Amino acid sequence: MAGALEGRNIVRVHVVVPEGFDDPGRPSGGNIYDRRVCAGLAEAGWEVLIATVAATWPVPDPGARADLARVISAIPDGDTVLIDGLIASPTAAQLLPHTGRLRLTVLLHMPLATALDTRHDAGAVRSERVVLRAATGVIVTSEWTRGQVLARYAIPACRVHVARPGVDRVAAPARPVRGDLICVGTLGRHKGQDLLVEALAGLADRDWHCVLAGSLDRDPDFVEQMRTRITRLGYGHRVRLSGIVTGAALSHAYTTADLLVAPSRSETYGMTVTEALAHGLPVIAADVGGLPEALGFTADGARPGQLIPPGDPAALAAALGGWLGDDRHRDRLRAAARQRRSTLHGWEQTTQEIANALTMGPLGFTTTP
Repeated sequence: MAGALEGRNIVRVHVVVPEGFDDPGRPSGGNIYDRRVCAGLAEAGWEVLIATVAATWPVPDPGARADLARVISAIPDGDTVLIDGLIASPTAAQLLPHTGRLRLTVLLHMPLATALDTRHDAGAVRSERVVLRAATGVIVTSEWTRGQVLARYAIPACRVHVARPGVDRVAAPARPVRGDLICVGTLGRHKGQDLLVEALAGLADRDWHCVLAGSLDRDPDFVEQMRTRITRLGYGHRVRLSGIVTGAALSHAYTTADLLVAPSRSETYGMTVTEALAHGLPVIAADVGGLPEALGFTADGARPGQLIPPGDPAALAAALGGWLGDDRHRDRLRAAARQRRSTLHGWEQTTQEIANALTMGPLGFTTTP
């Protein structure tokens, strides 16, 4: 990896990220991505200077805006800055005075205009448009997101770069326990766990258990509604809300599960999908956002899982019923998932793509500082 970057003149990058991005207790896709990129650039020989700003991003208060302005003002003229889109998108007033003197690249995990959170108002979306158009470059995590940015904000295509999340290599594929389903992600409406519970409501006569793994404190009202629905269905012994699962425990969960279910209503990529595939685990996912891209294809064009219409618990129930009741169907998708493992790329490629974007000028040419 280091050799791939030899000869590059830019060896220092200021990375501006939300406070707590390195907290294992906050395992969001964006936080994991930011951590891996910082570590990868440092390993490749870059000087990585990390600055964190505390706020309820992407809804900063005046104090957070002032802190960000101080951080950005302290960066020397001409330096390269990689700033998380959660911070950059709503803070045009703080960033625009510096776009002419800094090489500012925005790492955009999710455009505000595509988010479901109603707090993302028109003013924040306008701010995002201004910031992205003024930045030297924009890095997104999927081709789907790139298409959204180009269509919504009319940014020259040469300035919008894709760096998909990587996966860690896993030595052995999954050893499934039939009927053990897993859904990984913060419990919240955008992740669609309620759709999964509704789908399972019609499958009481099938042999299955389901683990919902993810933070339980981001949307307490949603979690309480989920618990109530699970209790009313009499599924307390079949659906388990495990809380956050990370590291070796998550790898073990993938290895011993039968199927990953990703019923999201909105998703820019879907790191849990590629993590599951790296373990040889098939996936049923909503056909929304970047999820089809993450699911991908095997070398011979087969899907290592199944896509269903988003927001449709009946379609999800049908897909799960087919999975649970058809041995040949399961065997076919398991074989495809094992084959898909060989087409997944690691975090070193993601880091290389980030490095390439950071050395790219506004017209798409490699630059020197």
